[in-house]
Amino acid sequence: MASADSDSSASGGHENTKPAGGFPSPISPPYPALSKAMELHRATSAAARSGTFALSSKDIIFEDDWLVVVNKPSGIYCETMLSSLSSSSRTSTIQSNLHLANRLDRDTSGLMIVTKSNNVAAELVKAFTDHKIKKTYLAFCAGRAPIHDKIRISSGHGRSKFGAWRVYSASDIGRVLPGGSLVKSMATSFEVLSVNGKAKLRDPDIEPRSVVVEERGHGCAGTEGEEEVDGVLVRAYPESGRTHQIRLHCQHLGFPIRGDVKYGGVHVWKGVDCHFHDLHAESISFEHPVTGARVFFHAPSPPWVSTDDACFTTLEQFLY
Repeated sequence: MASADSDSSASGGHENTKPAGGFPSPISPPYPALSKAMELHRATSAAARSGTFALSSKDIIFEDDWLVVVNKPSGIYCETMLSSLSSSSRTSTIQSNLHLANRLDRDTSGLMIVTKSNNVAAELVKAFTDHKIKKTYLAFCAGRAPIHDKIRISSGHGRSKFGAWRVYSASDIGRVLPGGSLVKSMATSFEVLSVNGKAKLRDPDIEPRSVVVEERGHGCAGTEGEEEVDGVLVRAYPESGRTHQIRLHCQHLGFPIRGDVKYGGVHVWKGVDCHFHDLHAESISFEHPVTGARVFFHAPSPPWVSTDDACFTTLEQFLY
């Protein structure tokens, strides 16, 4: 089950954005040349890190007889949660019965659900597929601060000629791609929490600016330098669960996620190398597959979120 930000392998190919053979053309650009070597280095480091990783009690947000909610660190493969839980869970669970209900990118931190039986796993996978599970993410972006404090962006999504995930025009939804798959719809709402460390005043009554992608975004080529680049903290509300959805939409809107070299993010910020991209699965709400109760979980904020950003707001009104 792909999440809104689940990982895929890097492609070194450079793609022609002109139509060929009647296939739709991707709107977002191909991966930058530097991303291939950086992604390989990060993958190698993550493999070594994952091999020695062990969950601590503070990483387990919730556990009952049917599921566990964990807070995955950055730079750890999500499959590592299964092997680590089998030895640290408070209940006796056979590892083969553990299942990932959702996935996160290697470098994305935050909440993951691990189920303890096949039946519970099936129920939660169906809930994800039916969009009955609500999630929020935090992202620290480096680019041009948006004019509007709330934005809702909708577009197409799919794999391009060389297998890279790309943004497509909304008018291309349903069209066939080179690999035989279809362009699918994806939509994300964003709320700007702070710009350059200054918190934004939050007005719940403001309607989001609607952006329907039909052509190349102003900032979709990425951010190559640090001059006149704003540090923008956003909260993302994915309405669909497409692979790399939040990362692609941030890139298209002109504020790629810091450290996200695959999608135009800076790899150095204020003289410091970015070893991960700054994306965090902040909260999740769903109906418990056994008890039927509506449950809400919130992960501790990552170290790159400052308390000055004033993002510690109640989310239950949105998520329930």
